Amino acid sequence: MPETEFQQSRATRRPSRLGERLLMIWDLAVVVLVAINLALLLFDSLFLIPPLNTAFHAVAPGLHAAYDTSIRANFVEIDLCFVAIFLLDVLLGWVIAIAQRRYARWFFYPFVHWYDVLGCIPLAGFRLLRVLRVISLLIRLQRLGLIDVTRWRLYRFYRTYYGVLMEEISDRVAINLLGEMQDEIHHSEHLTRRISTEVIQPRKAAMVDEIATRLERTISKGYAENHHQVHRYVAALVARTMEENDELRRLRRLPMGDAVAESIERSLSDIASRVVHEAIDGLNSPHFHSLLAELVSSGVDAWLQVDDKTDRVTQQVLIDMLELLKEQMAVKRWKSELSESRTRHDAPPGRESGA
Repeated sequence: MPETEFQQSRATRRPSRLGERLLMIWDLAVVVLVAINLALLLFDSLFLIPPLNTAFHAVAPGLHAAYDTSIRANFVEIDLCFVAIFLLDVLLGWVIAIAQRRYARWFFYPFVHWYDVLGCIPLAGFRLLRVLRVISLLIRLQRLGLIDVTRWRLYRFYRTYYGVLMEEISDRVAINLLGEMQDEIHHSEHLTRRISTEVIQPRKAAMVDEIATRLERTISKGYAENHHQVHRYVAALVARTMEENDELRRLRRLPMGDAVAESIERSLSDIASRVVHEAIDGLNSPHFHSLLAELVSSGVDAWLQVDDKTDRVTQQVLIDMLELLKEQMAVKRWKSELSESRTRHDAPPGRESGA
């Protein structure tokens, strides 16, 4: 399928305002039914526990008898009524998903909402999945703007300690992984030589060309931005050199010597500036690029020469770097974040706003 057709198939169609209101009412009704069904399942589970059954009979014998004869005796039929409504909700959601093109294929809906599908099975193990239906319905209500879950204390509690749990797990995994890497580096033989021969050497030509090109670009850009300062520096260097020259000092003592010396100084300064300018312009020539590439290649070859001492130094540097990473991963950021959130929560409104 072409990309444009795929994007069109993924584009969702928003329902009308009346349709959104009807879906909103339906979602609220399903939330209420799920809550009633879960409460009934919980109460029936407690009703089957003999001590609690006996206590319930002792406290409210009439209510106990009414529940036992009216609800408990017909519990399967009552649960099937709930299941029929939940199954209707799944089918309705599936049809709406197909109409709005929420997914790439029409049969993706039951796989994405597997908890709703399995929750419709009237068996004890699958009935517990109806709790997930409450979560999915809350997400739908949040998406419709009817509720704001992020302001709930329960949600903030979940977000806080979920972050703590994830950070602790990820830190432990990362620290163990870094420790294993340290052991591998420590017990490896000729690590630096392997890095040189297996990683750098196959890419040496590309590295040399890139380094030479960057050096040329850096020098050309630096000269273009600072050529006035370069010319002033060259002129000052020529003037200082001429002042320190004994022959020119004797020349200045002669009649018309100062004029001759100043003329020589201007000529030498102009020549030096032209030499520098021509040298910088010559950086773009293929000859200079090949020369610079040879110099860089020689430097890389010298850098890649390794021995046992270099290998040990490289191993120790890598181990120390991983140790620093382990120490950084061991820092529990959630403690500081939790203390800061508690401080903001406990601080008076005026003092917090003033801070």
